[in-house]
Amino acid sequence: MISSEAAPFAKTGGLADVVGALPAALAGLGDEVAVVLPRYRSIDLKQTRRVWDYLPVHFGPAIYTAAIYQAPAEYPVYLVDCPALFDRAGLYGEGNSDYPDNHVRFAMLARAALGIARGIFRTEIFHCHDWQAGLLPAYLRSTFALDPTYVGCRTVFTIHNLGYQGLFSKTAMPEIGVDPALYRPDGLEFYGNLSYLKSGIAFADALTTVSPTYAREIQTPEFGCGMDGALRARSGALTGILNGVDYEEWNPETDTHLPANYSAGDLSGKAACKRALLEEMGLPSDAMERPLFGIVSRFTGQKGTDLVAGVAAQIAAEDGYLVALGSGEPAHEAAFLEMQRAHPGRIAVRIGFDNRLAHRIEAGSDAFLMPSLYEPCGLNQIYSLRYGTVPVVRATGGLDDTIEEGTGFKFGPYSRDALWGAVQAAMDAYGQRSAWQDRMRRGMKKDFSWNASAAAYSLLYRQLLER
Repeated sequence: MISSEAAPFAKTGGLADVVGALPAALAGLGDEVAVVLPRYRSIDLKQTRRVWDYLPVHFGPAIYTAAIYQAPAEYPVYLVDCPALFDRAGLYGEGNSDYPDNHVRFAMLARAALGIARGIFRTEIFHCHDWQAGLLPAYLRSTFALDPTYVGCRTVFTIHNLGYQGLFSKTAMPEIGVDPALYRPDGLEFYGNLSYLKSGIAFADALTTVSPTYAREIQTPEFGCGMDGALRARSGALTGILNGVDYEEWNPETDTHLPANYSAGDLSGKAACKRALLEEMGLPSDAMERPLFGIVSRFTGQKGTDLVAGVAAQIAAEDGYLVALGSGEPAHEAAFLEMQRAHPGRIAVRIGFDNRLAHRIEAGSDAFLMPSLYEPCGLNQIYSLRYGTVPVVRATGGLDDTIEEGTGFKFGPYSRDALWGAVQAAMDAYGQRSAWQDRMRRGMKKDFSWNASAAAYSLLYRQLLER
């Protein structure tokens, strides 16, 4: 597996959770798995061992060199240590600006992964995650097409979020060592630019995305982000496999981040979690008797910030409460802070990343808001189910696949009124305590572990190798 992120080594979002959990689930099925990651500055090498001293990569006249370290894990995790490209403060950029050489940085990741497959871990399948690994299938179809090392190897390209496309100027082509003949409409070219995501779509043997509904949605103009034509052309190779979640980390019965643990059989600890969360977020104890809505999210346009802002006053007016944790685009962070300013004692917001607080919001909230414009899979609604926190979601992508009428509340149109209708339905249902607890327990019994997802990936790998 080639990825720019994997928990616990490097994380900005759900990609890291997937690549951090899927390999172990595959290993549990008997598959041999290794992960290749950049060695960012934030990754400590003290517990690792150096397994390759000198891996040169030529991009035209430029030469980059890397050392390869193996991190301690239940499966091999190989870190590509190229200080000239990865020894930086951020993963992709700093100060809301991408690094200008990201095209070279992630070309290096792909080429280093090919080197690792040649010299350390002889693989049959290259599983490439998101645009940062999108060049690898193109290299195998061109530069390394006749290399006997890779004869019989197959590629899988997983789209975690089609909105991130790895777009660069076509002038970058000579800097990444890709055959110029691949810059064409059915290759890397995308409206005059070079797209690493489109490279994966065009050249991988199989395509997957992270929920069945999202696999259908991205083949339409509404959700295709300009790639819908390319995806429809490869619809026969595209599969939607729902992400799983790690119930060892996300389990209210054992979660060490909580002030009290609880289960579907004994919900008393959830009240203690709500009381502690209200105190931590500076909300009044009176809120114990009223519905508390939680949000843990990136604050971006995709996540429905504008809809939340549109219903905030109504939630407060109806004697509801809201806690939110996240970071992202400055305008959306400002929108949440404005909600807090306008409704003190009703809405509390924390800007930033805080994993412990994220767990406490999942446990302490009564309901969880995810009004996304689109959502490839979503993980927090699945965490919420296990924590007895009833999801209120827009019926799109993985949100539609995982939430049912008996476990949560869904709305269709992307509008403030539609969200408010679902929120109001949840607030009314909250008043029926016995029925609400039945809804909580139904959600807590749902199983979205990695077992089923890993089995689907393992089957796909075997089908590819039989071709």
